[in-house]
Amino acid sequence: MQDTSKQYDDVISTCRSLFINKMKDYGSAWRILRLPSLTDQIFIKAQRIRGLQQNNERKVDEGEVSEFIGIINYCTMALIQLEKGVVEQPDLSLEEAIDLYDDKIAITKQLMMDKNHDYGEAWREMRVSSLTDLILQKLLRVKQIEDNAGKTLVSEGIDANYQDMINYSVFALIHLNN
Repeated sequence: MQDTSKQYDDVISTCRSLFINKMKDYGSAWRILRLPSLTDQIFIKAQRIRGLQQNNERKVDEGEVSEFIGIINYCTMALIQLEKGVVEQPDLSLEEAIDLYDDKIAITKQLMMDKNHDYGEAWREMRVSSLTDLILQKLLRVKQIEDNAGKTLVSEGIDANYQDMINYSVFALIHLNN
């Protein structure tokens, strides 16, 4: 489990650095995005990963790694949007955005550690393609919940699905880095 915690932190460090650099380039323009827009961005990235895994030919010179990083960052933005709501104009300073990012990742990592304890690190035996499929399944669930105006009868909410997608993406990146 200690290896998992360190590997998790290493992956998040890369994602966080990209988030910070994009914040420096673009500010918090992403704050205007509604949840379905973020969900669709994540869906595009997950579909691209699946396509890369299934197709022999690539026409764009970017692989799975950058797409999984994108999923992590977009899911984190979605968690922030769930808490703060959508705005009409960018409203976060770099420092505020980093604090929110770190808070959402800390909560998500703790969820991973708790589940990892209970599941006995079963993800280590999974294929990256299976993690991709699970992310796509979570996205379809999120889309259905969004179509239901956020209401569920017996299921976990949207936030838990975004957290699971972050954690599956981290697992995939750990596999791809090894």
